[in-house]
Amino acid sequence: MENIEIAAFILNVLGVWLTSKQYKVCWLVNIVAVFLYMIIFYRVNLFADAALQAVFILMQLYGWYSWSKKNHDQAITVQIGYLNKKIWVYSLIVGIVAGLAIGALFAHFTTASLPWLDSMLASFSLVASYWAAKKYIESWGLWCVLDVIYVGMYTHKSLYLTAVLYFLFILLALNGWRMWRNLYRVTLS
Repeated sequence: MENIEIAAFILNVLGVWLTSKQYKVCWLVNIVAVFLYMIIFYRVNLFADAALQAVFILMQLYGWYSWSKKNHDQAITVQIGYLNKKIWVYSLIVGIVAGLAIGALFAHFTTASLPWLDSMLASFSLVASYWAAKKYIESWGLWCVLDVIYVGMYTHKSLYLTAVLYFLFILLALNGWRMWRNLYRVTLS
């Protein structure tokens, strides 16, 4: 276990906790955390995960921007809510198509380890990140599913601390899901 993995572990736990609390600084903490994991995943030939971390940096910047926008009636524009069916279906299609395309590239043109699984997880992680930036409650449920699969993949790659991190992500996501549902109910009353 390297110091970089330990630092990434700590920053990721902090970043998810800050996100669940809706602290805008979560996005900056997450940028540093994903940069560290970009290095780690590249070193173990999980190229889709390494590329995903680079894209996550852009998604973190988008999330920070999205959570910072103000309008006339509310403190912040983006409010917690549920996905509609159209966004859910569109997200599913984009996730599958992008995962297959990325998987094909990594399977045929690189020495990637687990290119299809890694690519599909990376693709749907982007979907979950977009949902989180839009404050869709379902983002937490999607993260739970993805993180269960990630635990297995990282255990297979002997990234044991990272597997523990993703197990903790499941618990944090369940808590975030509960918190956001409760906040949504309060806004309805």
